[in-house]
Amino acid sequence: MTFRTRFAPSPTGPLHLGHAYSALLAHDMAVAQNGEFLLRIEDIDQSRARPEWETQIYEDLAWLGLSWSPNVVRQSDRFAAYDEALDALWTQGLLYPCTCSRRDIANALSAPQEGYPTHGPDGVIYPGTCRLDARQISGPRPKGAVMRLNMDLATSRIGQDNAMSSYRFNDMNKAPQDVVFTSEDVTSNVGDIVLSRKDMGTSYHLSVVLDDAAQGITDVIRGADLFEATQIHVVLQRILSFPTPTYHHHKLIRDNTGKRLAKRDDARAISKFRSEGYTPEDIRKMVGLSGQDSGAISSVSVPSTTDV
Repeated sequence: MTFRTRFAPSPTGPLHLGHAYSALLAHDMAVAQNGEFLLRIEDIDQSRARPEWETQIYEDLAWLGLSWSPNVVRQSDRFAAYDEALDALWTQGLLYPCTCSRRDIANALSAPQEGYPTHGPDGVIYPGTCRLDARQISGPRPKGAVMRLNMDLATSRIGQDNAMSSYRFNDMNKAPQDVVFTSEDVTSNVGDIVLSRKDMGTSYHLSVVLDDAAQGITDVIRGADLFEATQIHVVLQRILSFPTPTYHHHKLIRDNTGKRLAKRDDARAISKFRSEGYTPEDIRKMVGLSGQDSGAISSVSVPSTTDV
């Protein structure tokens, strides 16, 4: 099997040093393994995606010295695949429409049961207000509706099919490397996640799982902020009969005050460093990759804006 990584930015703003770190890691690991480095444009949020930001992504990555497979996947071209997966899950009775507003959910959680979490890796844990028994759902999937996954039913179905109630994924940044969680963990700590948003027709969780499988990604390199969300992706992979990649959740790039970099922090945009005469090697040094083993994933920080 070909070792295959990917970098999957959203064209909603400039790439910053944190993006550079993740892209360089994924690229260098693929090169070290004589594998493939793929690029995916995650533009399902068409209200925020802009062509000029996508163009700048290509320019920034090329300037960093990265090369990628010519077959760039753009999520906005894959809505038919997302629709097909949603229809399959709907037919299995694993989805239900949700009409709750944020206020409705907040009101339902105003007096949470003691000892039960209210927030998980997907934000507020949905209280199940709109959940229906699968036998009450009939007809075609309603289009343009928010669709949630019945997590309890999904994990029960997986347990019946696999005679297992636990899940496992390999994370190369954890010791031991195997991360194990149970059906109870995911139903209690994650809940009924949204798989299709009214304004998108899909969701990040559904799209990333389908796209990684379609592109044959063997190793996912991404930030530690997505570690908890991986349990969602593993459950979806099991439901959809997809293989689970190996994960590498690297430490986040922060400034020397501990602040995590974000797209709104234009002061550390790659394009700004380019315009000021920095070199790609300067960027590698800044994020702690210069001179390291090409497959290393480390904890790094970058200077404050006034120091760079």
